[in-house]
Amino acid sequence: MELYDEEGNVVRVEEKKAGWWEKFGGTSFIIATLFHVILLIIGAFIIMRTVTEPEKKVDFMPPGGGGGERGAEYKVQNKKRAQITPVTNSKRVFAEGAVSNFAIPENGTDFGEMSTLPTLSGGGMSGGLGGSGTGKGFGKGAGAGGGLGKGGGVGKMFALIDQTMSKRCSKEDRLSRLRDNGGTPACEEAVLKGLRWLKANQAADGSWGPQKHGMTGLVLLAYFGHCETPMSEEFGDSCLKGILFLVNEGVKTNGQLASNIAGQPGPYEHGIATYALGEAATFCKQINYEIPSLMEVTEKAGQYIIDNQHENGGWSYGYAKTAGHVDTSVVGWQLQALKACSHTDIKYKGMDTSVKKGLKYLASCQGPNGSFGYNGPGGHALTGVGVLCHQMWGEATSKEAREGVKYIKDSFKLDWMTKDSDLYSHYYASQAMMQAGGSAWRSYNKDFRDQLLNNQNTDGSWKAPAFSGHGQSANSTLYNTTLCVLMLEVYYRFLNSSGGGGASRSSRPEI
Repeated sequence: MELYDEEGNVVRVEEKKAGWWEKFGGTSFIIATLFHVILLIIGAFIIMRTVTEPEKKVDFMPPGGGGGERGAEYKVQNKKRAQITPVTNSKRVFAEGAVSNFAIPENGTDFGEMSTLPTLSGGGMSGGLGGSGTGKGFGKGAGAGGGLGKGGGVGKMFALIDQTMSKRCSKEDRLSRLRDNGGTPACEEAVLKGLRWLKANQAADGSWGPQKHGMTGLVLLAYFGHCETPMSEEFGDSCLKGILFLVNEGVKTNGQLASNIAGQPGPYEHGIATYALGEAATFCKQINYEIPSLMEVTEKAGQYIIDNQHENGGWSYGYAKTAGHVDTSVVGWQLQALKACSHTDIKYKGMDTSVKKGLKYLASCQGPNGSFGYNGPGGHALTGVGVLCHQMWGEATSKEAREGVKYIKDSFKLDWMTKDSDLYSHYYASQAMMQAGGSAWRSYNKDFRDQLLNNQNTDGSWKAPAFSGHGQSANSTLYNTTLCVLMLEVYYRFLNSSGGGGASRSSRPEI
């Protein structure tokens, strides 16, 4: 630093020592800090002005003020959605290692007119379908039922579902149709008791009974028939577990839903399970309830039926395409399953041709008196199968269907204590007659209804009928109860072709 005297002359020069703050660039640091603070303040201001509050997720079923029917269902919906995370590419949907409460018995070797399916009923579903009490299968009807909702139906929620499919999901409408078609309040009470018994006897892995695929399919169909789905308050958990069991099995086996697809019971199990998944897929799609791999398994299961049709137009044990054993009972399940699959958005290759060939095979088994035999003309126990399959595939006014209905009207009667107590045969017959409607249904309904109501146990299950051929084992009780529940749901499960004695509806039964 330069110093000057009074006259302006330089006296000496001194060097000023820099302080530690200046040595470390303190001034520059302060300037930079202030600059960044200003930038942050400006940025925050911009963000606060441009970012809006996230849009609230609108559910398809708002609570409507938090009360009433829709509010209660909203809570159920959220609970169910929390139980399963929709993952499109998921390959596993249920825990492995769970064990069923039922042991799977060995297949029987005694065959009557109708082949045995002992693993499904615990010993031979005789009933008219088989000379040695071995006849088998289980009759279920046409249609893809079900929907969602709680117990007695949910009402407004089902405005989202196609009208023809949501009918039985309204308790008011269901009870109205029950009354109009010849049922009573006791029928509805019996169905609920039966469903509660089925729920209480579900295995830990979500299945039911021996040969789990078939029996689980039957129970799910009983749930759907009363509009019980994963969204239901009372039966939703049970229903979801059953669906997940079948889907998980299908993922493991590439869509083959049977404990042994190549064995005798294979086409029964696969057909029934596919039928149930077809209904599940349709309704879950309608309500936007996604279950991982459900559509994939349903597609593969339905296509397997089409691709493994016998050369004569029927379906055989083990799905043999040539030789093998083909019968009306096996064919009936495949046609019902394909009908349920046809109501999904899935596109199947060759379905129309397959159905035509199947109906042609059934027609070849009809005798001159209108009855349908087991694997050709002669016998009558499977008349309901032949009639129902024609009805559900748009042939309700065909010669085959009309003559079959007349035969059932003249020859069928349900009597729990006599040989006329084959539940398998009568379950098909009850659906066929309901579809026919008019005097045919009114005549059949007289003893059909009361016989079922008078033989239910206090716990909700059903007694073994006289012609059951296998006593009252746990497995046969499960099978009998499922069939009886499905039979009593016939009053509202289908939109029949002629109104069930009431006003005419469509010429084509709907499922």
